[in-house]
Amino acid sequence: MLSNLAVALITHGRIKTTITKAKALRPFVEKIVTKAKQAAAKTEPKDKLHLRRLAMTDVRDKAAIAMLFDDKVSEFVNRPGGYTRIYKLGPRIGDAAEMALIEFVKADDPGYKKPKKKVSIKAEIAAPVAEEAVAEDATVEEAPATETEATEEPSPEEKKD
Repeated sequence: MLSNLAVALITHGRIKTTITKAKALRPFVEKIVTKAKQAAAKTEPKDKLHLRRLAMTDVRDKAAIAMLFDDKVSEFVNRPGGYTRIYKLGPRIGDAAEMALIEFVKADDPGYKKPKKKVSIKAEIAAPVAEEAVAEDATVEEAPATETEATEEPSPEEKKD
C-alpha cells in the first residue's frame, strides 16, 4: 500500500488520502527522497546505481524512481529534510474518515527554518527584569545632569533682566 501511495505521490506531486495513510507515507517517502539526494551528490555511477536499486526495493516502479532520481531531486538539493507537507481536509462524506492532502514542498518555499534555541524559564524571567534595571539606571543618571544644566544656564527671562 505504501509503495503504491509513494508512486502516486511521486508522479502527481500531491494525493488525497486518509490522515492515517498520509502520516504513514511521510517517513516512507522522505527516506526515498533522501536516497535520491545522496545519489545526486555521489560522483561514481556505481554508488548512484546502488542507491537507485535500494529505492527500487521500496517503491517497485521504475518510472517513478526515474522521475524522482532524474527530475524531482533537484528541488530538494538545498533542503535538509521535510520534503512533504500534510493538510487536514475534514471528514469524508461516505464513512466520515478524516481526509488529508499530502504533497511535496515546492522548491521556492522558504524551506527549513532553524529552530530557536530553548531558553529556560529562569532566563526568560530574568531578561525583562535586567532590561528594566538598566533602563532605571539610565534615567537616574540623566536626572542629575539635567538639573545641573538648568542651574548653570539662566532661563530666557533672567537674561532679559
